[in-house]
Amino acid sequence: MENYTFNSFTLQLEGLNVKKASMYPVFFFLLFSYLFIILANVGIVVLIFIDSSLHQPMYLLFCNMVFNDILGNSVMLPRVLSDILSPPSERLISYYECVIQAFFSHMFGTAAHTVLMIMAFDRYVAICNPLRYTAIMTNKMLIKLTVSAWGATLILVGILLGLTVRLNRCRTLIRNTYCDNASLFKLSCESVVINNIYGLTFTVVLLTASIGSIIITYSKITVVCLTSKSQSLNKKALKTCSTHLFVYTIMFICGKVNIVLHRFPQYAEYRKVCVILFHIIPGSLNPIIYGVQSKEIKRFLSKLFKSRKVLSAL
Repeated sequence: MENYTFNSFTLQLEGLNVKKASMYPVFFFLLFSYLFIILANVGIVVLIFIDSSLHQPMYLLFCNMVFNDILGNSVMLPRVLSDILSPPSERLISYYECVIQAFFSHMFGTAAHTVLMIMAFDRYVAICNPLRYTAIMTNKMLIKLTVSAWGATLILVGILLGLTVRLNRCRTLIRNTYCDNASLFKLSCESVVINNIYGLTFTVVLLTASIGSIIITYSKITVVCLTSKSQSLNKKALKTCSTHLFVYTIMFICGKVNIVLHRFPQYAEYRKVCVILFHIIPGSLNPIIYGVQSKEIKRFLSKLFKSRKVLSAL
């Protein structure tokens, strides 16, 4: 018979079940992944702010994605690293810390969609209405887009977690690598029908808006490219849009695999791995993809390395 502990403020994280022989290789892999994500993303932000040629709407909107990658990985990975080196019985977390972690982990996943949506709008204006681009994508518009992306995320996630914290808890084991909404409401012995309905609605609305905006904007971009005889326009569209779509596809696949596996308890260990990959793969690839594709960033880095060679030669 299962033991019940009602409304305990100390919870236990199951964490990754790593064999002793694999403990340190897994730990250092995740540690180096985290350090790379932080250094690469912070480096991109520094480049954008110190080089005036990068003060363009595309890069300023991209800073939202950089911030989201840093936030999401900083909430999850340090805790996972700590738990890998701790015995299962010592992987304890307070209820309030767990709720905060779940809140920011869902902010990360939701903002990944909303930020990519506003970036798609920017690409649509740049390619389909280039003559009015500077008039449309003003600083005021950038602020509106950013506030909209994060405001919608805050409201959706706030309601999601609000429905969960109202529940009484009768269990204490979080069957995941870190706290999320599903793991939290599974601690309750009350009915979670409302949570499941809102969670499903939340997912459908977010994916419909996300996928719908991507399809509409890129369909219009495709039409413009097919009807245009400008090779420079088509080359620019292919370069920027392929980058954006590649990032979106990576994020979408990683996120949806995690959601699907949450419905199959027998694949709990695979889900734990997918949860971690959902954070580190996009966070690692985003600065690389945008850095390699951006001629402005490559030009800045080229000038930087040339100046260093000159200084070292003196």
